[in-house]
Amino acid sequence: MTSASPNAPQGPSTAPRYARVLSIAGSDSGGGAGIQADLKTFAALGCYGMTAITAITAQNTLGVTGIHGIPPDMLKAQIDAVVQDIGVDAVKIGMLHSPEVVRVVADAIREYRLPHVVLDPVMVATSGDRLIAQETVGVLVRELFPLAEVVTPNLDEAGWLLGRTLAGLDDLEQAAQDLLGLGARAALLKGGHLPGDWVVDVLAIPGQPGHRLQSARIATHNGHGTGCTLSSAIASHLALGLPLQQAVESARAYIVGAIAAGANVVTGGGHGPLNHGYAPVAQRVL
Repeated sequence: MTSASPNAPQGPSTAPRYARVLSIAGSDSGGGAGIQADLKTFAALGCYGMTAITAITAQNTLGVTGIHGIPPDMLKAQIDAVVQDIGVDAVKIGMLHSPEVVRVVADAIREYRLPHVVLDPVMVATSGDRLIAQETVGVLVRELFPLAEVVTPNLDEAGWLLGRTLAGLDDLEQAAQDLLGLGARAALLKGGHLPGDWVVDVLAIPGQPGHRLQSARIATHNGHGTGCTLSSAIASHLALGLPLQQAVESARAYIVGAIAAGANVVTGGGHGPLNHGYAPVAQRVL
């Protein structure tokens, strides 16, 4: 089947359309992370969200009790269906549990020339549950790092990718540069797991000094889905036309607000979700 360019509006070239963002990720039955968090974020930031589900998880605020991978051919069918009809302005990639799934996603990005790919290399849930097989990591780096506009690992995920422990702020900038050495076109290394009154992240772009972003830490148990939310917010802002650094800064401002708005709300008995809809904007028409 021959499809229209995924980067162009469907129908007449002058027809209005929404900013279209595709989440390729796992489902969180508890609603705080994964595709559920992504769709809430896309909607809150005025984008039209779509999904290609890679895995179904049984989880809640206390942890993950089961993972069922979607067959690769069904994942491909989801991506094909979305791209060939609706089109895509940006892509957020989350949980990819097997090498076969990684290759399906990489092949689709190349086939359809999907723009503005944000790769969140989801490996460990907030609860500490491991979400990716060890053999998948190398395939992820080889296949997807060169295709993503930015990768967004947290401290633990970056340590796993680089094969060393990252223990302090002094490790962040070098580690972010080392992620570029693995083939990433840009890397946002999230330092939220480090202790201290400030949360510091580092954005590394080739040929530029590391750009530090920081905000006061918010005391809360409701941090489930922060990584998913940040990466989907970056993808949303890229779909709306912002350059990468500005998209990262805007996404970070959104997530700080979402954490603060939901800081004292009780949802379940463990790590609760953010308040994704604390300041929704109208869906944008381009």
